[in-house]
Amino acid sequence: MEHTQRRPAGVARASSGLMDGLQRWLPKLVVAPTFLLVGIGIYGYMLWTGVLSFTNSSFLPSYNFVGLEQYAKLMESERWIVASWNLAIFGGLFIGICLLIGVVLAIFLDQRIRQEGAIRTIYLYPMALSMIVTGTVWRWILNPRLGLEKLMHDWGWTSFSFDWLVNSDFAIYTIVMAAVWQASGFVMALFLAGLRGVDSSIIRAARVDGASLPVIYWKIILPSLRPVFFSSVMVLAHIAIKSFDLVMAMTAGGPGYSTDLPAVFMYAHTFTRGQMGLGSASAMLMLGAILALLVPYLYSELREKRHD
Repeated sequence: MEHTQRRPAGVARASSGLMDGLQRWLPKLVVAPTFLLVGIGIYGYMLWTGVLSFTNSSFLPSYNFVGLEQYAKLMESERWIVASWNLAIFGGLFIGICLLIGVVLAIFLDQRIRQEGAIRTIYLYPMALSMIVTGTVWRWILNPRLGLEKLMHDWGWTSFSFDWLVNSDFAIYTIVMAAVWQASGFVMALFLAGLRGVDSSIIRAARVDGASLPVIYWKIILPSLRPVFFSSVMVLAHIAIKSFDLVMAMTAGGPGYSTDLPAVFMYAHTFTRGQMGLGSASAMLMLGAILALLVPYLYSELREKRHD
């Protein structure tokens, strides 16, 4: 009798242990395929690209290692130098102008103005468009034969000229204009969310002390939004370094290769010129540029959390 009474208790314990194990491992089993695909599709191919950058691969992968030869060719390439310089111009202006416009618009909307929702929607709308659509629309607007210049001529201002899109010295600035138009609303939304999170008692106390509203924003509120600044810069820099579709839609890298960016250079040499090794080396340098921005940011954030 004692034996028959103990058996159900043992079975219950075994069943309970099985259920506990299943509950513990089931979530891991569910997400395991996703992690596997991410590991292979992202990090695996990043590693593979790094390997190819040390080979003389052409149209197809080749594992004849040549050391740093592809990186040396890259540094000697005039087109790569132009692309890197364009990235410096594009990235600097894109990030700076987006931050300026975003902060000004966020402060303006933070005054609880009428029709705030409509104005916010108007400035956020470009983010709903893809870069291809943005590039196509701006190519039409800036095309001297059918855009802004033609419109001014039809209105009687025949001396008006705006040929930046086809001028190799100014074409890169048209890319900046289109990118700023699309991304500044996103920066505005980030800063507006940050401003709405500031304790209103701080503003009231500063006003009691006699501080004007511009001084309050400049010396008190904006310095407290340092994490928002960092996040905005990281996102915008990531967009700038990876910009490809906007350039291809507007100029395809032209006139000549005056609007080439590293992403366009990588595509052209990997998929159209059969220089996979050189294209892989350029991709690794782009990855290095992103990591050079991301790693210090993550380090500073983790360091602050440890101190907190």
